[in-house]
Amino acid sequence: MKITEYSQVEPFTTKDGSTIRELMHPNVGGSNSQSFAEATVPVGCKTLEHRHHGSEEIYYITTGSGVMTLGNEVFEVSAGDTVLIDLGVRHKIENTEGEELKILCCCSPAYSHEDTELLE
Repeated sequence: MKITEYSQVEPFTTKDGSTIRELMHPNVGGSNSQSFAEATVPVGCKTLEHRHHGSEEIYYITTGSGVMTLGNEVFEVSAGDTVLIDLGVRHKIENTEGEELKILCCCSPAYSHEDTELLE
C-alpha cells in the first residue's frame, strides 16, 4: 500500500513561485511515473510564466479563482475547473480574488525542477 498523510508532507516553493505539497511522487509516496500535488497561490500573487518539455499537466481548481494564461489564451478559472497543459505550452496562473487559490496538479511524468523552463 502506498499512502501519504497530508500533515506529514512538507510544502516547498517550486521554480515558478507557487507553494507545492507533493501528495504523491516517485520521491514521496512511491508512485512510479507521475506526481500529484496541491499548489497554493496566495491572494494577489501569480506564478512565473514557464513550460515543461517533458511533462503534461492537469490543473484542477479546488478553491478560489484567478486568471490562467495558456499559450496565447488568457481566461478566468474558478473552483471546479480543469485545465490540460500540453507539453511545451507556456503557462502561468494569477490569483485575482480574496482567498487562496488552491490547485490539484497531476504531472506525467512526475514534476521536476529540471523540466521547468522559466520564461520571465
